[in-house]
Amino acid sequence: MAYGVKIAKGDAYKRAARKRRHIRVRKHLSGSPERPRLVVTRSNRHIVAQVIDDIAGHTLASASTLDTSIRGGEGDKSAQAKQVGALVAERAKAAGVEAVVFDRGGNQYAGRIAALADAAREAGLKF
Repeated sequence: MAYGVKIAKGDAYKRAARKRRHIRVRKHLSGSPERPRLVVTRSNRHIVAQVIDDIAGHTLASASTLDTSIRGGEGDKSAQAKQVGALVAERAKAAGVEAVVFDRGGNQYAGRIAALADAAREAGLKF
């Protein structure tokens, strides 16, 4: 007796759920010149943060674990995310940005995403 096909909830399910969260959040978030959007993109190995003015379509500041100042750094991925958060806040303030809208990119606010956000707040960005 056949019971049907079992659908595995693996990586494809997680990717689809993240995409749905990202679309849902982006309906309500938009960066402006006064308050640009701080976008966090996370992969298994790296993390990227960009400060984007959506109206002009320009990236005002960015930082990544691929930057030479962070790339060979010590610590785990959360420690590197903290360094990225501090660096993007420093670069954003140099570009004249004081306050941002935080876009977690559909990722859950925990772990590396939270570490980056906390470090950016400690470095002086308001969100």
